[in-house]
Amino acid sequence: MTKIKLCGLSRPEDIAAANEVNPDYIGFVFAPKSKRYVSPTQAAQLKQQLAPGIQAVGVFVKEDPETVVHLLEDGVIDVAQLHGGESEAYIRTLRQHTHKPIMQAFRVDTPADLEKAQASSADYILLDSGDGGTGETFDWSLLAGATRPYFLAGGLDPENVGGAVEKLKPYAVDVSSGIETDGTKDPEKMRSFVRAVRGAAGEERDI
Repeated sequence: MTKIKLCGLSRPEDIAAANEVNPDYIGFVFAPKSKRYVSPTQAAQLKQQLAPGIQAVGVFVKEDPETVVHLLEDGVIDVAQLHGGESEAYIRTLRQHTHKPIMQAFRVDTPADLEKAQASSADYILLDSGDGGTGETFDWSLLAGATRPYFLAGGLDPENVGGAVEKLKPYAVDVSSGIETDGTKDPEKMRSFVRAVRGAAGEERDI
């Protein structure tokens, strides 16, 4: 079954809504320039409210590796998502200090971008349309040559995610702006998104 990541959660009510629909992952954005930014202290408080079984992903852009490691090892997040074009050397540095999973995001504009993503040593790869949270899709035909599981991101919403799951069968789908109304997370859109993914994957579950 395609897994689900609801990204950019920043308020207690966002966590409560996520707990109701029970995605596989939620995301905290630690990039200060993002409108969805949360501090490590805020994330720790929100993580305490997160239902067991839902993994928290921390999204970073060229963050000091020591900060990433601390958040992983302290249990504030379960997975580190690198969204700033970090190098293989950066990933090796993280691995010297933590055994927690690492996800690396890639913008896919050409077949060469897909090849680069698939060569990543990260545990997971995320394929996106831009720098994250843009609300725009990319040319999914570029993924025809994908040979390793991936998180699909970029412009997904309750209306198009079902078709994406049926066509591409990604390992997981990742959404942020597609479940927002006026810049904040919308519980009904979250429910609709999760329902669409599970319906397309053939998993019937009331939410």
